[in-house]
Amino acid sequence: MNRKTRFLLALALVAAVLGWRAWQSRAPKSAPKATAYAAEAAPERKLGRIAFKPCTLAPALGAASVEAECGTFTVAENPALPNGRKIALNIAWVPANESGDHMPDPVFMLAGGPGQAAAETYPQVAPAFREVLKHRDVVLVDQRGTGKSNPLKCKDEGAEDKADDASVQADAVDESPAAMRAAAEKCRDALAKHADVRFYSTTDAIRDLDAVRAAIGADKINLMGVSYGTRVAQQYAMRYPQHTRTITLDSVAPNAIYLGNDFARNLESALDLQFGRCTKTPGCAKSLGDPRQRLNALMTKLRADPPMVKYRDASTGQMKEERLTPDHVAGLTRMYAYVPVAASILPLLLNEADQGRYEGLMALSKMLGGSLADQMMYGMQLSVICTEDSAGIHGDDAMSQSLLGNQLVETLQQQCAVWPKGVAPKDFHAPLATNVPALLLSGELDPVTPPAYAESVVKTLPKGRALVLRGQGHNVIGAGCMPKLFAQFLDTADAKALDAKCLDTLAYTPPFTSFNGWEP
Repeated sequence: MNRKTRFLLALALVAAVLGWRAWQSRAPKSAPKATAYAAEAAPERKLGRIAFKPCTLAPALGAASVEAECGTFTVAENPALPNGRKIALNIAWVPANESGDHMPDPVFMLAGGPGQAAAETYPQVAPAFREVLKHRDVVLVDQRGTGKSNPLKCKDEGAEDKADDASVQADAVDESPAAMRAAAEKCRDALAKHADVRFYSTTDAIRDLDAVRAAIGADKINLMGVSYGTRVAQQYAMRYPQHTRTITLDSVAPNAIYLGNDFARNLESALDLQFGRCTKTPGCAKSLGDPRQRLNALMTKLRADPPMVKYRDASTGQMKEERLTPDHVAGLTRMYAYVPVAASILPLLLNEADQGRYEGLMALSKMLGGSLADQMMYGMQLSVICTEDSAGIHGDDAMSQSLLGNQLVETLQQQCAVWPKGVAPKDFHAPLATNVPALLLSGELDPVTPPAYAESVVKTLPKGRALVLRGQGHNVIGAGCMPKLFAQFLDTADAKALDAKCLDTLAYTPPFTSFNGWEP
């Protein structure tokens, strides 16, 4: 493997965490598989009525493992049938430091997706909780349908995330809406053996969260949600305000939106901002030209005549050959846009493609698709979107020629036509209006939940404050001094009193102008 390919694949490993700030901690890799394993002959501890045993939360790559306590809590799948099928919710508890004052209100971290599991993703954001753990426990509940809470995952499902914090599947031969509909039908039928997929929505999840809250004996809890997790936090605060002490919303998805409608438009806006950094970097425009024009030209070429590309498979080391399609490039561009440190290499890759060298784009696209396959629970994602969003999903003629076009919307419409739906409250998409203290965080360059989303949500939160982090993308809780501000907010429950001037030191990631790295 030559120097260039090694460098590209190393960068892909960084980007594959999709916005999680694992790369900031500079921690060594731990166990090779994302899992939690119990220690032998471990002593049992109790938090309220739930029994726990020591375990280790070990991510797949990039972040240090986290020592925790693991247990389960059983809930009814269908609340109307308390004696029917049960779900054992997987729960991890990270106890507060014993040396500090132990506050009674723990922090519940809510994962994104929809389809990610809290216990699996927490190690990648754990550095942001170091100050929090001086005084408060952190509780991680794998949302029903994810992680080890009766996961709704299908073998050979042929797609991961067609919706929020996920990807366009790079490995599928046929990604047409009709093919994705067939994949949804196959997944639906397989899951029917062990799940009624109508009961895996956000509304079901917040009912579980409140049951766990009561079981551990906490009168009030603090909610910290990322991306789709911000929807869960808002819905919980709406239904259970008396038990919500604070909410921290990182990369805000407003109640009012329908997942899928704005993906194409938001990506276009983010790419304009991110590629615009090239024109402001000495040597970038001169060396690489206009990245947006290069991308447009590449997509036009791929639609007309996708080239056959030889590349090295990162997982096997074997040389492979496959046609580079528009879907490969659109998916890679979208997911790299989540993380500016990864997106900074896109101008260089597009310049390489302009010279007829496509192996870097293909290798990274295939590697990214493989790394995402095990992170998202496809069935749970459809249960959420089809129950809560399908009635409001529609295409946008103005985006038909954009990078993503309307394919994601059309795919969701086809899939939801055959997916069993639950029942969402009539006011599900009403803005959250509450006096609960709220801290809202946005990355300036976020391609999926732009700062305008947080600005719209904070209008109905009298005790809320929205912060925009310069030069950042999706999931910003670990950026710069944000962990310190997060801990201060939890201590004071007063977002407006925070001195956020330290965020002014955040810098933009310069674009690569060669494979030697960023310009000095």
